Amino acid sequence: MTNAPAAKTEPFSARALVLDAEVEIERICEWLRLTVLKDLRKRGAVLGLSGGIDSSVTAALCARALSTGKVTGVFMPEHDSDPDSLRLGKALAEAVGVETVLEDIGPSLAAQGCYARRDGFIRQVVPEFGEGWGCKVVLEDALSNRGYNISWLVVADPEGNQSRHRMPLDVYLGMIAAANMKQRTRKQMEYYHADRLNFAVAGTPNRLEYDQGFFVKNGDGAADFKPIAHLYKTQVYQLAEALGVPEEIRRRPPTTDTWSLPQGQDEYYFSLPYDRMDICLYALNNGISREETAKAVELTTEQVDAVWRNIASKRKVAEYLHAQPVAMAD
Repeated sequence: MTNAPAAKTEPFSARALVLDAEVEIERICEWLRLTVLKDLRKRGAVLGLSGGIDSSVTAALCARALSTGKVTGVFMPEHDSDPDSLRLGKALAEAVGVETVLEDIGPSLAAQGCYARRDGFIRQVVPEFGEGWGCKVVLEDALSNRGYNISWLVVADPEGNQSRHRMPLDVYLGMIAAANMKQRTRKQMEYYHADRLNFAVAGTPNRLEYDQGFFVKNGDGAADFKPIAHLYKTQVYQLAEALGVPEEIRRRPPTTDTWSLPQGQDEYYFSLPYDRMDICLYALNNGISREETAKAVELTTEQVDAVWRNIASKRKVAEYLHAQPVAMAD
């Protein structure tokens, strides 16, 4: 008697993240109705619309679950915003039928000294920085095996000539503190409209951002419910198509839309582009070997180890971002 041949196991790949979009959409919509209407006892949902994939999918899910008249999207451009963000946000609102309001937060940020504070820190490194210049903060390649991350200041003069500079710690912290004012001001506006309408505020982080702390505490990290925090960003894109999110939004590379120079999320925070980060995070979460992971993302095993170390490091940072306020007991 001979043994039957063992079934072949499909090699680990990005296919592990493929889901049934329609089934998942209905599951989330059921959760949304229960959470918003019953648990939170609110009439609808408010969220900021950025023209990005995460806020677009969140808005589309809320519109399907709660009805379009019970969802309000808030556009909140400021002086450094990419004009495409507002244009694409409007396209999304029209496609899924949510009501919108426009709040230009640039004057408010200027009055708080957001831009002046940031520029003051930059001038400690680049004294000539001023009107007509652009800036951003970028992360050194996390695959360098240094064991730690180094952030650089990139500036561009009015002619477009770019230069890259190391920052003292106080300059880096000051720039990030000033930039975080944008996220907290946006959240203030969202809660204003939520209070006005008796709606709940929707958060838009995907699993990669939620796990790795890619949000501002009491800024875009603040929300009453977060309906896509369990989805890898790759899966958010899968839902986007099924929900009718405009193709231009689905083709738009993920951006920070925080600095005055264009910037992708992987340049600012993540080790790799989102699709490869998703695979690495999934593999780490599910006990996939470094060898299988390396083949799936076309890296060396040493590079996979570097990405996993980076994930572990960011998770430590995220502990504070996720933590609730500490209250002294009696």
